[in-house]
Amino acid sequence: MNGRKRHVVTDTIGLLVVVLVTAGSVQYRDGGRPVLKRARAKMPSHARVWADGGYAGGMVESARSLLGISLEIVKKPEGQHAFEVLPRRWVVERTLSWLVRCRRMGRGCERLPAHAEAMVKCALIGLMARRLTPAPGRRPWQAA
Repeated sequence: MNGRKRHVVTDTIGLLVVVLVTAGSVQYRDGGRPVLKRARAKMPSHARVWADGGYAGGMVESARSLLGISLEIVKKPEGQHAFEVLPRRWVVERTLSWLVRCRRMGRGCERLPAHAEAMVKCALIGLMARRLTPAPGRRPWQAA
């Protein structure tokens, strides 16, 4: 597969909920529908999703009517010409940057989208496991 897009749904702290890898030629809004269906199936309590401007259009209404999800598009403010961190959107961008730090994710070695999805999951499972593991050194409950 030449080029790919990773459609990612995360929680508010950036941990992975759902990933969908498509060919690079697939439009964002076309990849957004199946990833929102997966997210709804995996976590039915999701009520609100913030998305990039590429997911705008008819997807906002279809997410509301078909899935019961309030989809809000995060747009940059009028008159903004320089880079500025946008609220809510930086969470997914940060998660994608965590992925790029994994050597295999930066290269794109996988030929099938299902394999690429599995590698994204493996990389973020490793990240979550490292976060759950306590830092080395003396624990507060241990004697000195």
